[in-house]
Amino acid sequence: MLRVGLTGGLASGKSFVGKTLGGLGCLVIRNDEIGHQVIEPGGEAYADVVQEFGRGILNPDGSIDRRKLAALVFRDPERLAKLNALVHPPVRARTRQLLEAYEASHPHGVAVVEAAILIETGSYRDYEKLLVAVCSVEQQIQRALARDGVTREEVLERLSRQMPLEEKIKYADYLVDTSGTKEQTQARVRAIHETLAGLAQRSD
Repeated sequence: MLRVGLTGGLASGKSFVGKTLGGLGCLVIRNDEIGHQVIEPGGEAYADVVQEFGRGILNPDGSIDRRKLAALVFRDPERLAKLNALVHPPVRARTRQLLEAYEASHPHGVAVVEAAILIETGSYRDYEKLLVAVCSVEQQIQRALARDGVTREEVLERLSRQMPLEEKIKYADYLVDTSGTKEQTQARVRAIHETLAGLAQRSD
């Protein structure tokens, strides 16, 4: 099985790339979805996150209000690092379990793990190939404005707190340019997938 990491910047198109790879037959694991699961009541990180950030982040039903939690860490790098330290290990463990299960039934499959901070956490080393979805900064801004209902200033602040795309590019085995039409991006992904599938067939 070939293990592939997929990352990018804010609104750079990585989820669309992941969805396209899923449509081509790859297993696609979205780490942000697992991150939500591990902080649900009963999840591996739930109690630790509540203890660290207080019961003020809870909804009436006891679930964590992710908006409140995000507001606490957004402008505080130390608290964000603490949150990542609590959430990342169980996310990584769940991801590993999913990959092992898939490999048992698809020894020559392609498994893709999509995550925003694969490089920042060092997890990219877990993967044999790394894909980075890229577009211009202005496209990132316009997409985030359309998608997230935020101001331009908020988008710029979020971008300033991320590793720049030009830095992430240095780690990439394959760049996926998402700056064109969806059809153009899908064509680029299909070409990369053909290469990845060939590598997977030769994997032990």
